[in-house]
Amino acid sequence: MILTVTPNPALDVTYDVDRLVPHTSHRVRQVRERAGGKGVNVAAVLALLGEPVLATGVVGGASGDALRADLDRRGIRHDLHRCDLPTRRTVTVVSADDGDATAFNEPGAPWPRQLRDALVVHVERLLRVHRPAVLVVSGSVPPGFGGEGCAALVAAGHAAGARVVLDTSRDALVDALPSGPDVIKPNRDELYAVTGTTEPVEGAKALQRKGARHVLVSLGADGMVLVEPDGTVLRAGLRESLRGNPTGAGDACVAAVARGLAHGTAWPDLLGDAVAWSAAAVLQPVAGEVAAEDVSRLRGLVTLEDTEVR
Repeated sequence: MILTVTPNPALDVTYDVDRLVPHTSHRVRQVRERAGGKGVNVAAVLALLGEPVLATGVVGGASGDALRADLDRRGIRHDLHRCDLPTRRTVTVVSADDGDATAFNEPGAPWPRQLRDALVVHVERLLRVHRPAVLVVSGSVPPGFGGEGCAALVAAGHAAGARVVLDTSRDALVDALPSGPDVIKPNRDELYAVTGTTEPVEGAKALQRKGARHVLVSLGADGMVLVEPDGTVLRAGLRESLRGNPTGAGDACVAAVARGLAHGTAWPDLLGDAVAWSAAAVLQPVAGEVAAEDVSRLRGLVTLEDTEVR
């Protein structure tokens, strides 16, 4: 089983418009509300593709109730910790004309130390009860949670015998690296923010020196680069240009990584799956969804360069 932790879940609101034009009014064609946050989206993708998964995090207020209800409606197993702070909302505007998505992400209410500790204790209990093969800690962190909270979750996963995938950014990522996450997945912008370089191998090695093990750098339409602890470098891409909504592509990638770790998939195959799952997510209108037929078709279009040892 895979356990996903979303420290900062959100009720995602998506507006569909014909074309997003700044400084003008827009007629919204459709409004969707659903449970979101990166770890929630990872769990949603895994559930859709038939993998046993449990989602956790912290929710509160009316938006938290709506998030729980949506998870129930979609059949995603969850065990969420309740608090008095309201769950944040995000707004994404999707332009039908070109498929571009513009997101507005609330930061979430500041956490007291007690709430951070309560989430760690909650996750430790779930690890003892369910014994997952993989723990995914994914998404932004609320003020007051920080890298210490992420590091505590990574340590808890390792203590329970789980492989740990960490997908966060900036200070939360850097401060958690000494805990030794098994896989991290920065995108190009996140890599630059914490290393000062967009060159994936150079940036990955800088993060490995701080404690990361496998570093998977997602480069959008340019594919992905995986740097293993021994210096092996794998590069993968797709022989097809896609138009769609890239919002959930990174979460689908993390879902593929978690599944691969849980099943003991070899790294070249795991990377190919990550590219295919990520691409399949682009074809969906909202994050947290993929179609199995898209995954199967796109997997045959993945290119993988020969292994390079540096």
